[in-house]
Amino acid sequence: MLETVRWIGRGEALARLGVKTQTLYAYVSRGRIAARPDPSDPRRSLYAVQDIARLSGEAVDDEEQAAQRRIPRAASRGEAEVTSSLSVIAGRRLFYRGQDAAQLTETATLEDVARRLWDARSVNPFAEIRPRVGTVPGGSIRARLFAALARRAEEDADPKARTVEALRLECARVLDEAVDAAAGSGPRLFLHQRLARSWKTPDRDAHLIRRALVLSADNEMNAAVLATRAAADGGAAPAGAAFAGLLTLTGSEMMAELTRASEWVVAVRRQATDAARRAHAAGGLAGFGSVDYPAGDPRAAALMGAADLPADLSRAVQEGEAATGRPANFGLALAVTARRLELPRDAAGDLLLLGRLAGLLGHALDQATNGSPIRARLRYVGPEPGAH
Repeated sequence: MLETVRWIGRGEALARLGVKTQTLYAYVSRGRIAARPDPSDPRRSLYAVQDIARLSGEAVDDEEQAAQRRIPRAASRGEAEVTSSLSVIAGRRLFYRGQDAAQLTETATLEDVARRLWDARSVNPFAEIRPRVGTVPGGSIRARLFAALARRAEEDADPKARTVEALRLECARVLDEAVDAAAGSGPRLFLHQRLARSWKTPDRDAHLIRRALVLSADNEMNAAVLATRAAADGGAAPAGAAFAGLLTLTGSEMMAELTRASEWVVAVRRQATDAARRAHAAGGLAGFGSVDYPAGDPRAAALMGAADLPADLSRAVQEGEAATGRPANFGLALAVTARRLELPRDAAGDLLLLGRLAGLLGHALDQATNGSPIRARLRYVGPEPGAH
């Protein structure tokens, strides 16, 4: 029955979708397009026509629709399958355990969102936290953050079983120490206030840091989540599992796009847009359009809507949207917010990492306590055993 499904090669798939190769791969990794190895060449992949037609808006005949319904989704992709109750994208919106993330930004702190993602709304593990004496080495925020996580991962690497409450307290300590590593020691304020203080952000603007952290916390399934859950499933403590996820995020296309989006914003402010467009021509202008939110990223709208952008930053958004024909995504929103606050060069990425740490700790906790199996397959495509 599976062979009645129509499959096409990468070239035809790209032509029908009108996207770049990395976007096609992103569709596959997020489960929006089913893929399988090409029987004639296992190094290549074939893609399901029905999924491509659905994404491109093409008409599909009844036979194709019926065949597509018979595809065993996870098996045909050969991907890991993970169950999670943390976040979901539905109706063009992002929800954290059923609550609209954009609505949460109006009042919630990162601590509030962490408790929601950790399913700890009836208790407050942060209330038991005491400041840790001693700093971590590293010149940049990111280096200090990673050093703090590595230290906690080593200290918490105890194989004995821990209660859910103990694990939540451990997660709270990890997040608290991570912010301390980034912001330095000082008054025990809310996490976003400690960051604002370290960046000398006026009190009236600290809410933008809070909103950025809240919206960064999670965004459904991605490679960082899988890395975190795989590490937790293998026995890593929450700090170690979340560290694996953050390292994955650091090397991801999302972080690379965030860097390019920041460069675009700086170029527009310096009135060097022509040079910026030429620099971005090879890979496309970054910061616009989203695989997860084709109609527009609600996180970007929520953050920029509260930012009161000056004319030059508004122009960076408008010119990029006009050049690409796509709305600004969350990476661009982080970039313009960081510039609006006059934060250090890498602050947009640092905000993403610190906010996402809360979510990744939630995935580590969820994996450790719920024990949902991670089903994955490794398909060997190397030389025949014994070949020379």
